[in-house]
Amino acid sequence: MLLALLAAILFGLTVPAVERIGAGVGPFSTAALLYLGAGLAAVCFWLARPGGGGRLGGRHIPRLLAVSIFGAALAPALLVFGIHRVGATTTSLLLNLEVVFTVLLARAVYCEHLGRRVVMAATVMVFGGAVLVFDSARGWSWQAAGSLAVAAAALCWAVDNTLSCALSGNDPHEVVAAKGVLGCVLTGAGAFLSAERVPGQWQALGLLACGMTGYGLSLKLYLLAQRRIGAARTGSVFGTAPFIGVAAAWAMGGRQGGVWTAAAAALFAVGIVLHSTERHEHEHSHDALDHEHAHRHDDGHHGHGHEHAVGGDHTHLHSHAAFLHAHTHAPDCHHLHRHP
Repeated sequence: MLLALLAAILFGLTVPAVERIGAGVGPFSTAALLYLGAGLAAVCFWLARPGGGGRLGGRHIPRLLAVSIFGAALAPALLVFGIHRVGATTTSLLLNLEVVFTVLLARAVYCEHLGRRVVMAATVMVFGGAVLVFDSARGWSWQAAGSLAVAAAALCWAVDNTLSCALSGNDPHEVVAAKGVLGCVLTGAGAFLSAERVPGQWQALGLLACGMTGYGLSLKLYLLAQRRIGAARTGSVFGTAPFIGVAAAWAMGGRQGGVWTAAAAALFAVGIVLHSTERHEHEHSHDALDHEHAHRHDDGHHGHGHEHAVGGDHTHLHSHAAFLHAHTHAPDCHHLHRHP
């Protein structure tokens, strides 16, 4: 939960920062610099300390490419298009829809259990998004287009979250680096083909810094959180990012929005509280399993021995015997069982 919250803080702060630093810079150029920064951050992380987790291989290329198309190319380009038309406050709040889309996709793809609170949270947040889109649609067309673009960015990042969940057991440094490089290449090609102007030196450095923290370090923390609490719950905690973005936008002098914006913010806040306070516990069984992923020996599921003492996260091929127990759990890689 703490890892997901830190990821949310770092990403939330980048929304108003990108609005200001990237003024006048095209959406593809902005996205290319953000993910170039993410790739540089991953290299720095790896040089400081190799990450724990399975190594990426050829079998991961299709998923990495899909993650990069949705999360590192389409989503940031749509976000930048929208943020310059509806402002950082409305953009930050609309990004809450990422939680709703992530929950629905996690249910559809991984059959993650959705409790009553999660369903109520998703419903309330859908109403919050509808309020914001309705409010912007009453204005001029570019505002409505901007809101829809941000909502589309939220959907693309939800697809990214769902696809990257299967990569959460791999080395996060490698995943961030691969996504950063692929995202930079894809959006750089888009900037070249659309003849976007080259940003100034200070703008480029500022956007690189946003990419290193809000996209590189934030993504690493997000992947580490997904290992432990699953895609839907990580997305739920990450839903605090928009409120952090709103607070930062207001601190920077942004005062967009009125009564409708406040109403939408209240609905999203209720949704986040409902989702993050959901608890799931019942008796469940684990089948015999052999697999490889980053794990610890203090989580109640990894009691195997080692020739030499091992502490903290480490990665190797290991076996699980079949057993039955009950405890509070999240849909991580050991708890993908079905429910009635």
